[in-house]
Amino acid sequence: MPIPARSTRVSVKITDVAAAAGVAPMTVSRVINTPDRVSPETAIRVKAAIAKLGYVPNLIAGGLSSRRSRMVAAIVPTIAHPMFAGLVQAFTDALRQAGYEVMLSLSGYGDDEAQVRALLGRRPDGLLITGASHSKVTAQMLTEAQIPVVEIWDVAAQPIDMLVGFDHGEVGAAVATFFHAKGHDRFAVFSAGDSRALARRRGFTEAVRRFGGELIADPVLPAPSTIMEGRAALRDLAPKLDRRTALLCSSDLLAFGAITEARVLGIAVPERLAVCGFGNFELSAANDPAFTTVNVEGAETGRTAAAFLLRRLAGAPPAKQDRVHVPFRIVERDST
Repeated sequence: MPIPARSTRVSVKITDVAAAAGVAPMTVSRVINTPDRVSPETAIRVKAAIAKLGYVPNLIAGGLSSRRSRMVAAIVPTIAHPMFAGLVQAFTDALRQAGYEVMLSLSGYGDDEAQVRALLGRRPDGLLITGASHSKVTAQMLTEAQIPVVEIWDVAAQPIDMLVGFDHGEVGAAVATFFHAKGHDRFAVFSAGDSRALARRRGFTEAVRRFGGELIADPVLPAPSTIMEGRAALRDLAPKLDRRTALLCSSDLLAFGAITEARVLGIAVPERLAVCGFGNFELSAANDPAFTTVNVEGAETGRTAAAFLLRRLAGAPPAKQDRVHVPFRIVERDST
């Protein structure tokens, strides 16, 4: 079979777009790279010319000449969980409105050193990274990259740069205090094995000991959390549920699984087993019974992180207000 000849069509240039839109080539460049500097009417006319001519800007070449890629990298563990999906969506929407695209990388719950190296090698203008605990090598790469970096979903005594997070240990302690105030003296916790879930587990168990409570089970389960892991863990716990017990699950998926299995085994919720999850997923309110959970504003975290990055990308210097603690609250429902 003969090999088709390569197209000899001449590629559309920025000057062609400018002529079609009746503007200068610099205006076309601004519409592509800094749309906030162009009037809405002009932007609409230029975008229409781009669409009509099929113009594809060479962002790599433009980035090399200006040392700006108009790309921001984001590393999150997963988008399977609603809290991270909502966070990524809000972050991406805010960056896109300012003329930036987001390069998303899913890290799972392991070491992200290789991902950080790969993403920084693509020269993003800024970086969002989940967590504030890094290996020495990763921390060095983030520091020496000399781009704005915002760490989310965690706290740190010495952040790399900007921080939008909360203390997971405080979350666990708050749930233990909530249960204790309701008269509970027997406790259990199901936790995934990632560092942030383990911090919630640690905060919970330490608070239980301070109250003089009895901790009857604290298994560590695979990350990411699943409904079936919650069901299996509850089956293992069931023989110990001879008295009223309060259970913290490190995610709403584990909590949903635990409550589902409790119903199958005839264990009354909340009379015999009180359950609190984490994440305030839609299923926590939709379940029967609707279950208590910890709410953290994932979407607001994404918007705040985007605002921090955009301010720095616009040339603002580092500031103390670039480090904020996101509030959390316990949403009480029928499971407690």
